[in-house]
Amino acid sequence: MKSIFSKRKTFPLSFKILNFLFLSPILISLPFLINIHEAKAGLEFQWNQDSGHRRLKWFQKENKRRLRNTIYFFLRPSDRTADLLKVNLAIPETFKSTLKKENIKLCKVKIGGFESRTKCLEDIPADIEIAKDSSSIDFYPYRPIPSNKDSFAVVFKVFNPRKTGLFQFHSYGQPAGKTISTYLGSWTIVID
Repeated sequence: MKSIFSKRKTFPLSFKILNFLFLSPILISLPFLINIHEAKAGLEFQWNQDSGHRRLKWFQKENKRRLRNTIYFFLRPSDRTADLLKVNLAIPETFKSTLKKENIKLCKVKIGGFESRTKCLEDIPADIEIAKDSSSIDFYPYRPIPSNKDSFAVVFKVFNPRKTGLFQFHSYGQPAGKTISTYLGSWTIVID
């Protein structure tokens, strides 16, 4: 006796060939339709994420290696608790780029968003000192940077380094009435 479950259904060979010819172009073209090269995640990695480190906001116009870039390191009102007499920016060792005084400035900035661009509103006159080994930059503004509702930025116009990676810049500021600089926060920029 044969049961109902033992019957096998056989497809003709022509149906298998048509199925293969119909599905193979679709499967081959799928990787070309999906743009997997431009996947940008909104994730920022920061070393030492304990309570002693503060994440500061930044903006860069170009993130590809060896291209000309403008980087804005923001000092927002929430990042400053007092007027600042001096701002120090510690440059990571791996950020191999030529730093020139004429391409670095301190300015009052309008932070851009969805409908507007980030731009400097007013340059802050300051003496700029770059360490000989390019490990830090000191800004001595002629008037203290006020702790008001305005945002300020250190602006770099540099060529991105040859190597890709994450670069963490640290900021220190000397408040008015004190002789020691205190930690303001860190920026972690990405070069692809």
